Amino acid sequence: MKKKKLRSQEWYGRTGKDGFIYRSWMKNQGLPHHLFEGEKPVIGICNTYSELTPCNAHFRDLAEAVKRGVWEAGGFPLEFPVMSLGECSIKPTAMLFRNLASMDVEESIRANPMDGVILMCGCDKTTPSLVMGAASVDLPSLVLSGGPMLVGRFKGKKIGTSDVWRFAEDFKTGKLSQEDFIEAEAAMSRSVGHCAPMGTASTMAAMVESLGLALPDNATIPAADSRRKVMAHLAGMRIVEMVKEDLKMSKILSRQAFENAIMVNAAIGGSTNFILHLTAIAKRIGVDLDLTDFDHFSAKIPLIANVQPSGEHWVEDLFYAGGMPAVMKEIQKHLNRDCITVNGKTLGENIANAECYDRNLIGTLEKPIKPESGIAVLKGNLCPNGAVIKPSAASPHLLTHTGKAIVFEDIDDYKAKIDNEALEVDENSVLVMKNVGPKGYPGMPEVGNMGLPKKLLDKGIKDMVRISDGRMSGTGYGTVVLHVSPESAIGGPLALVKNGDMIKLDVPNRSLELLISEEEMEKRKSSFKPLSLPYERGYVNLFLDKVNQAHDGVDFDFLQGSSGSEVKRDSH
Repeated sequence: MKKKKLRSQEWYGRTGKDGFIYRSWMKNQGLPHHLFEGEKPVIGICNTYSELTPCNAHFRDLAEAVKRGVWEAGGFPLEFPVMSLGECSIKPTAMLFRNLASMDVEESIRANPMDGVILMCGCDKTTPSLVMGAASVDLPSLVLSGGPMLVGRFKGKKIGTSDVWRFAEDFKTGKLSQEDFIEAEAAMSRSVGHCAPMGTASTMAAMVESLGLALPDNATIPAADSRRKVMAHLAGMRIVEMVKEDLKMSKILSRQAFENAIMVNAAIGGSTNFILHLTAIAKRIGVDLDLTDFDHFSAKIPLIANVQPSGEHWVEDLFYAGGMPAVMKEIQKHLNRDCITVNGKTLGENIANAECYDRNLIGTLEKPIKPESGIAVLKGNLCPNGAVIKPSAASPHLLTHTGKAIVFEDIDDYKAKIDNEALEVDENSVLVMKNVGPKGYPGMPEVGNMGLPKKLLDKGIKDMVRISDGRMSGTGYGTVVLHVSPESAIGGPLALVKNGDMIKLDVPNRSLELLISEEEMEKRKSSFKPLSLPYERGYVNLFLDKVNQAHDGVDFDFLQGSSGSEVKRDSH
């Protein structure tokens, strides 16, 4: 069989002036001519390293391990940077820039001479943005996550990002001093890596492993563990073989692979942000996926991984207990085990010999950590296109609840009123925040798990029903309804809620209703005035014009579907 010509040879294999230009400037890095002769696949290392993205700040070192693997397997590694989204630093929210980063990734891969790509990601939005961009190009691609940080220690207890919300409440009520608050900052973030609980970062790492885009154990090896570098080395070796096998993303990302990811997300109590990102990836690769799929495929899967915020422990502990392969083995009868993965084996083959070493960390279908997990998708007159809630992180007694709405028109209104003693709120009230959706904020920030009023915290109240068109951190918890669609800024029913309205939440029956008559609803609609959106120059203007709603993944309408790897014109 005739050997397939490498894509990189469309650049480096040229004769005459074009070939001279494509090769000569590369040689100023001390690269010998034989590297450009077409025997060695060019492997792009897409690196989201940035000191402004602390979760990914160790990626320079990790990239060197990838390069060693690529060289060993006979490849030619070339590292390149793309926009890095640091969840803890970027204002107004990293989600505003996920689509921009995905465009950077897509165009960088397509425009440059590479045959395959390693996607180095860790912090929340870096994973979906890289996968979305690479999916649109569809070259052989392998995801390497940065790994979770080591568990923090504070006053004799293990702590992680989930504790931020508890610390904030204790500080607010005077139970934690300013000095202790500052000490906890350093105690929590004590090593390289992303958040220690099953927040969005670890959820995304689990997502790519369950989709088949990463090697087994990618999701849970701690960032500081030497085995993370070993995985990077092995990833570098494997991507060279994937190029030779022409194992593209489209061959891995089948409908069945997406179903697996949804079920695994349920088993680990993963972040609600998972819905937005998986939906966007599916639409890039051309797989039909909607909100009903998340409810349907989650419904039969209980909580298997005993990891915060849905459980008690940490992702580091989960690795020692057997990692994602052991979790997936417990639900294997529900999974599509014939799905191919990046190592050339099926998902079933990858988990066949997985073992659980700690039943406190990994439950079974017969004896799960919690009977209900996954994501519940709600419908009703308050959310015609859907809303979501994570039952495993909610208070059971609030999953069926009717209460009086306390309305905040936007984030500034919330901040101004929430601790006002005059606020007529009690533990049975329903906190409603408007205008924090994709367009309203803009960017759909993680403010959905609103902090409770101080006067209720002082009474010992720990949870209330909260509803918004925004998101919640994957490390957050509580009875929080999110992603209400359509959003209030464009006239969704959430915009019509008034103080004192009764709202009924019924998670068992997947319902969310504003208890007013249809006549009153229509009356309010007729008097609705759209929010004055913060149109500006540049990217924000593009975002507001082109972004889809939450139920469609908050991607840009013009980015759905694959555009391939071909570049028809030369640069000289």
